[in-house]
Amino acid sequence: MSNAYRIAVVIPCYRVRSRIMPVIESIGPEVGWIILVDDACPESTGEWVARHCSDPRVTVLTHPENLGVGGAVITGYRHALTTAADVVIKLDGDGQMDPALILRIAGPLLAGQADYAKGNRFHRIGFAKGMPWVRLVGNAILSLLTKLSSGYWQLSDPTNGYTAIRRELLSELELERVSRRYFFESDLLYHLNQIRALVVDIPMRARYEDEPSSLSPLKVLIPFLLGNLRNTLRRIGYSYFLRGFSVASVELLLGSLLLTAGAGFGLWQWHDSAESGVPATAGTVMLAALPIILGMQMLLSWLNFDVTAEPRQVLHTLLGDRQMPMKQALRSKENAG
Repeated sequence: MSNAYRIAVVIPCYRVRSRIMPVIESIGPEVGWIILVDDACPESTGEWVARHCSDPRVTVLTHPENLGVGGAVITGYRHALTTAADVVIKLDGDGQMDPALILRIAGPLLAGQADYAKGNRFHRIGFAKGMPWVRLVGNAILSLLTKLSSGYWQLSDPTNGYTAIRRELLSELELERVSRRYFFESDLLYHLNQIRALVVDIPMRARYEDEPSSLSPLKVLIPFLLGNLRNTLRRIGYSYFLRGFSVASVELLLGSLLLTAGAGFGLWQWHDSAESGVPATAGTVMLAALPIILGMQMLLSWLNFDVTAEPRQVLHTLLGDRQMPMKQALRSKENAG
C-alpha cells in the first residue's frame, strides 16, 4: 500500500519567515497536503509563502488574531478533514523538526498499529545531546505530571510537538475543548485518553541549532501545573466514578481518606506532645501509623491498576466504517482534480 498522498502536514507559523521555506522544501513526496497556518504572524509568513512558494501541495490559512500554537494546529486539523488524508502530521516551522522523519512518525498509524504518535527525544541518552539543561529538567517534571493527568504512563517527552494523528480521531475529538496555547500537546493527550486512543512514542533525536524559542519556562510554569492538576482531577473523577466504578475506585477513595486521616491525626498528636512535653504512647503512634500504611498500600494498588489500564486497542479501526463513505468521496474528488 503506497504512503503517497495519504499524509497531510500542518505547520503553525509565528515568526518563522526566515526558516519556513527550507522546511517546506524538505518535505518529501510521501506528503499530499501541506497546510500552513499563519497565526497572525507579525512577519506575515503566510503571505510571504503564498508569493514565493510554487509547491502545489501548499495551502495557506491566516488567522486575523493570534490564537496560540494549539489554535493554529486545530485550524489545520479542521482543514485536513476536507482532504482525503488518512494521517495528519504536525510539524513546526522553525526547523527543529526534521521532515525526513515524517514517515517514521506516521508509520504506526498508516500500518494500523496506533491512533496517535509523538516524538520522544529521551528514548536514548544520546538523542538529547545539545538540548539546553533547563529543557531537560523541565521535560522530566512535565513528563511525570502528564503521565498522571493523561493516564499514558508509558509515554515521555509530553511537550514534543512532532505528532501524527489518524483523521478518524479528529472527527471524534472535541477539538473546541482542547487548550489553544502551549499546553496543547499535553491537553490533547488527556482528551485522547478519554476516547481510549492508542498512543505510541517514536524515538527521535533532539535538533537544536541557533533557532530562537518562544517558549519561556517561567511563563508557562503555572499554566502547565494548573492544567495538569485540572486534568488529573477530571480524569480520575470521570474514569473512576462516572464512567466506571470498580475495586480500584474504592481503593482510591479509601486510600486517600485513610492517608489523610492518619496524617492529620499524627500531626495533631505530635503538636500536643511537643506542647506538653509528654511523649505519645505506642498506641497513639499506631493509631496514626496504621491508617497511613493502609492508605499508602491502597493508593499503590490503585496506581498499579491505573498503569495497567492504559489503552491497548487501536481505536481508529472501530471508527473507520462510519467515515468510509466520506473518505471515498474525498478521494474521488482528489483523483478527479
